[in-house]
Amino acid sequence: YPSGNLAIVVVREKKQLICIVQEDKPRNAKIQAVFKSDGRSTCYYPNGAVWINMSIQGGQYLDQEGRRVRRWTWPNSVMSSGPHVPLSPIFISLNRHVGVRILGQDKIVVSFLAMGQQAKFNVGTKVQVSDVGQLPPPTWLGEDELLLLAFRVRILRLFDRLRGCLNFPSNEQWDKIKPPTYLITQTLKILHLCTTSDISDELRSSVRAIVN
Repeated sequence: YPSGNLAIVVVREKKQLICIVQEDKPRNAKIQAVFKSDGRSTCYYPNGAVWINMSIQGGQYLDQEGRRVRRWTWPNSVMSSGPHVPLSPIFISLNRHVGVRILGQDKIVVSFLAMGQQAKFNVGTKVQVSDVGQLPPPTWLGEDELLLLAFRVRILRLFDRLRGCLNFPSNEQWDKIKPPTYLITQTLKILHLCTTSDISDELRSSVRAIVN
């Protein structure tokens, strides 16, 4: 950056390359994006929430509250279920100097612009899956991750109820109003993870009590 802080770094980890975008801070700079040559990439909002998440099958674009705005699948990718959805070009600005342009699986460009000069990094890669049996194994969440997800949903639901109280202070039925659809969906996903993850019955009961 013009400030002298490191903006973009490319490192090699075993057989893959990783491109990392950092915010413009001298210390404890947050990661704003990670692009891996194995086809997995993630961009983050300034508040740390996931903005764009991509894999070898496709990707999704989320808002700052975690709701999916759009999703897509790469051409020739194999999905276990659901229709193939083409990508519409995406342009986002991670900060005032760094932007990301997504036109295809092998056409993902990180642009850096400062003091009238520009540098571009092509971080796209052509990774295809020709058979469902070759898909990478699912990532199982640990106990800490499940608890964090459960508490996050719980807090968001409490905030939603608080907004209901502030907007309709005289409404005696506000506690009977259902939470937003995206919170219901996230709750169902967490409950499903409880049944598929290798966790203790005690933790499973705790997670269910938190989100219900």
